[in-house]
Amino acid sequence: MTRWLQSGRRRDLCVLLYETDQLRGQSLKTRLEDHYDAHFDSKSFYGALDWLIQQGFVEKRTEGIHEAYSLTEAGERRVEEHFEWMREKIEPAADTSDDAQH
Repeated sequence: MTRWLQSGRRRDLCVLLYETDQLRGQSLKTRLEDHYDAHFDSKSFYGALDWLIQQGFVEKRTEGIHEAYSLTEAGERRVEEHFEWMREKIEPAADTSDDAQH
């Protein structure tokens, strides 16, 4: 597994992009800030996006004066792999707690 998973912010950016075809940078930043209930420095935010682009997980397109971002196939695979890993970890724990209640 690649290092992108070591950053919650990068992972969550990919998750937000997974649910849509593409998002403009400011819209993506706002959604991330809403999720964390915090403000992110633009330099840090766009630095995370640039890293994802350099690694081939996100692509950037220019639409007029705006930049729009979307996941690549590699980015989609990473999100799906991480989701499956989480499901494997959570479902057994849920089954165990259900058994303890009966």
